[in-house]
Amino acid sequence: MSGLTHLDDQGSARMVDVGGKTVTQRQAVARGRITMTPEAAAAIAAGSVQKGDVLAVARVAGIMAAKKTSDLIPLCHPLPLSKVEIDLVLDDTGVTATATAATAGQTGVEMEALTAVSVTLLTVYDMAKALDKRMTIGDIRLLSKTGGKSGDWHA
Repeated sequence: MSGLTHLDDQGSARMVDVGGKTVTQRQAVARGRITMTPEAAAAIAAGSVQKGDVLAVARVAGIMAAKKTSDLIPLCHPLPLSKVEIDLVLDDTGVTATATAATAGQTGVEMEALTAVSVTLLTVYDMAKALDKRMTIGDIRLLSKTGGKSGDWHA
């Protein structure tokens, strides 16, 4: 058909068989940002958001999301993650989230890192939406991936 790995010869969606692939150490790093008013950012920094510690809850949500990626993205393989790390940087106009996911496996962890960043930022939005409903989530992208047959890649 099109040479796409997630389509069979008839064009139907399929989960790729990774059973014959070599187990290698794999890591992916993704980043995204939520922008907000200076007042909302200041409230997060001061710990005065009514719902609680925005960054702590967002970090845990991102870790949990990475672990659930195969439940959310239909053709993703469930992976035994050895590491999920969420780095959050708060500044005067928002929060930048960077997620690192790692495994020793037969397929990459790019989707886990991207899912972790996305849910982290959605959680920031949920917790701070009473302060700023116009927050904008964006620039979610893969920064790097290592391991596997295709080798290393860096943005």
